Amino acid sequence: VQLQASGGGLVQAGGFLRLSCKASGFSLNHYPIGWFRQAPGKEREGVSCISSSDGSTYYAESVKGRFTFSRDDAGNTVSLQMNSLEPEDTAVYYCVTDFEAPCSRSFLQRPYAIDYWGKGTLVTVSS
Repeated sequence: VQLQASGGGLVQAGGFLRLSCKASGFSLNHYPIGWFRQAPGKEREGVSCISSSDGSTYYAESVKGRFTFSRDDAGNTVSLQMNSLEPEDTAVYYCVTDFEAPCSRSFLQRPYAIDYWGKGTLVTVSS
């Protein structure tokens, strides 16, 4: 199981970025996929997840309305469109999956229970 995130970079506040995560070793439409982030000096925070069954999504309150999670089954990739970025969004973003827990509030609140983490991609939002 491998997850490779990409798309991070430096952007001004109010700008946008699109993160992608490519999965290998499994089909990502069989398991929930999530995005977590970790800002300097802070704990890992769940951002969003997408259900394997129906593609429904769940978002943390801090990003709701600004971030959109989508899945491309043919490409075995997921994407996180991040609009109206704020300096508080600055963090390393990780793509994750878990083979047991469904996409839910609990999925985002329990990073220690997540099975697989990809290498992160850094997002820096300047003010």
